[in-house]
Amino acid sequence: MEKFFGLKKHGTTVRTEILAGLTTFMAMAYILMVNANMFANPFNDGTNVLGVSYGAIYIATAISAVIGSVLIGLLSNLPLAQASGMGLNAFFVYTVCVGFGFTYANALVFVLVDGLIFILLTITGLRKKIFTAIPDAVRKAIPAGIGLFIAFLGLQNVGLVAKDASTGVTLGSFNLFNNANVSWATVMPMIVTVLALVLIAVLSKKGVRGAVLWGILGGAALYYVLGLTVPGFYGDLSSTLKIDFVGPFRDFGEMAFGKVFTEGFDFSAYVSAHGTADLVVVFITTSLAFCMVDMFDTLGTLYGACARGNMLLPNGEVPNMDKAMLADAIATTTGAICGTSTVTTFVESSAGVAEGGRTGLAAMATAALFFIAMFLSPIASLIPTAATAAALIYVGVLMINCVKDLDWMDPFVALPSFLTMAMMPFTYNISYGIAFGLISYVLIRIFTGKIREVKVGTWVITILFLLMLFLTH
Repeated sequence: MEKFFGLKKHGTTVRTEILAGLTTFMAMAYILMVNANMFANPFNDGTNVLGVSYGAIYIATAISAVIGSVLIGLLSNLPLAQASGMGLNAFFVYTVCVGFGFTYANALVFVLVDGLIFILLTITGLRKKIFTAIPDAVRKAIPAGIGLFIAFLGLQNVGLVAKDASTGVTLGSFNLFNNANVSWATVMPMIVTVLALVLIAVLSKKGVRGAVLWGILGGAALYYVLGLTVPGFYGDLSSTLKIDFVGPFRDFGEMAFGKVFTEGFDFSAYVSAHGTADLVVVFITTSLAFCMVDMFDTLGTLYGACARGNMLLPNGEVPNMDKAMLADAIATTTGAICGTSTVTTFVESSAGVAEGGRTGLAAMATAALFFIAMFLSPIASLIPTAATAAALIYVGVLMINCVKDLDWMDPFVALPSFLTMAMMPFTYNISYGIAFGLISYVLIRIFTGKIREVKVGTWVITILFLLMLFLTH
């Protein structure tokens, strides 16, 4: 390990690296439960829109996390970990499947294409050209918009944000005394979410490792304790607590693994409903959106995590960045084969770096823990939506910080940034946010005589999004 990872060279030890890997795992283990719940029960009403089970996605998420973390550890020797990205999974479920009407298997094709394009761009060096084609005003706002979207989903899932015929959305009712439609059984989960959210914030402030995971576990415990106060709240408790360690693996083999090849390329249902021309434009723009979000999320995480650990090279670059990007791209491709959304480098890896992780050994330790967690899916399935909703909201909070570097007093920056952020939750679609950000950026420069500032790549991407809006929506 000393020779391969260069522990002495990086001023670290085996013990430090393993502790760092444990810290990273604790910080990002929530993705196993949140991702599985998002795929299997996207609207928190028991409706299995995608036709895939909680157990199947839990196993798919765990396997892809193992593969991604091992790859980045071995190829780039960085103390980072990978798993299905928050935001990208929401894009997969709510935009591509629910919004556009593609099947679960069809959506996996987009993820596969994203991974293959990412591999090609990394190998050829075109990645840098696409990166520079997206204006800073839009690029920096994308994570924040996704954060708002994720938080909105969490608020909806637990009922804190409810539908309203007049205003579209409203606050879920806590009125136990004067509203006949409200009961302790409906109010209690919302209270649990709020308390779990506060717990995560408090633990994070105190520097506790894995604050999000502890918040989920604490919320789950409170949920089950308070549930005892509601007669019949759990229904048949024996069936709820039934442990099946084989079922998730069986579901994974039947519902998720390889579906991208056996069913994914059958777009006949979509073509019959929307037409071939519509499919072509949506395919291009959606694949582009997947790839852009994946690329910017990965780049931002690499720079942020390495900067936190003073690991950047003298020229400010991430060490072995191309290898890290390649690991990310390969993991995304294998993730699609396993049946989950885009695999990306997790910003929570910064927790392990702060704990002293400096080499790929930390990533290997995280991968080992994800492998162990893969066999605990029956226990994880007992985590209620009230607890995972708190994680969604808090992760959304963490993703907002990127906008602090934007110049909000400059209209050239403010409008594209705001539209990128706002249109994602308001339209329930991440790609629409990117589209409006780019379109507004180009139009402002056209009408202020700054058209020459618009790069060729920016024109190409903007035109593709315009075609999507006018021809497919």
